[in-house]
Amino acid sequence: MTTVRFSKISQQADEFATQIMQAAQVLGLSIDDEQVLAILRYLDGLLLWGKAYNLTAITDPKEALIKHIFDCMAIVPDLPLADRGRVRLLDIGTGAGLPSVIIAILRPDWQVSALDSNQKKIRFIRQLASELALKNIMPIASRIEHHHADFAKTYQVITSRAFASLQDFVALATPCLAEDGVLYAMKGKNPTDEELASLADWHISVKPISVPQLDDSRCVVYLQK
Repeated sequence: MTTVRFSKISQQADEFATQIMQAAQVLGLSIDDEQVLAILRYLDGLLLWGKAYNLTAITDPKEALIKHIFDCMAIVPDLPLADRGRVRLLDIGTGAGLPSVIIAILRPDWQVSALDSNQKKIRFIRQLASELALKNIMPIASRIEHHHADFAKTYQVITSRAFASLQDFVALATPCLAEDGVLYAMKGKNPTDEELASLADWHISVKPISVPQLDDSRCVVYLQK
């Protein structure tokens, strides 16, 4: 990685590359050098433009590597429908592209739509996707309510990371979900019994996930009709 120019992680690029490979191995992910480089360039851009575009409050590169990159990598092995070819995935409230960009890098055979109402953040994703030659990601500047009509029942997988509430996520995502699709909510804490009781029409599975080098609790909630 020493031949690649970075703005924010130049001194740590080789170390981070090794740690990304190690994290992938722990998670059971297959990853090549090009994907590692793409992740490093995305992380560098995230830190470089973080303040100007209000992308992340984290400024320390190592902290961003763990809390953003590894956190999103950790969900990829268990993404539903991973064996069904070219899956259409929608990431609602993607922000700076977390987890949509990481999924697009690690699942090049998937078509990923990164949706957020914040124009600046979508411009950032669009620029980085162009620089990384990520042809399988579509940045969309829109609210999910305005996305319903054109993409009704289109997506086999819909993700969210730290969405305000599970009920709101389900209500907003359902119109875009394919009949056999899966909702996939990333959470810090397990949903409460009250939250689960309000979603009685869904098959729900809660699975804890282990993020490399992170002690904080994480889980994912699968919901299927």
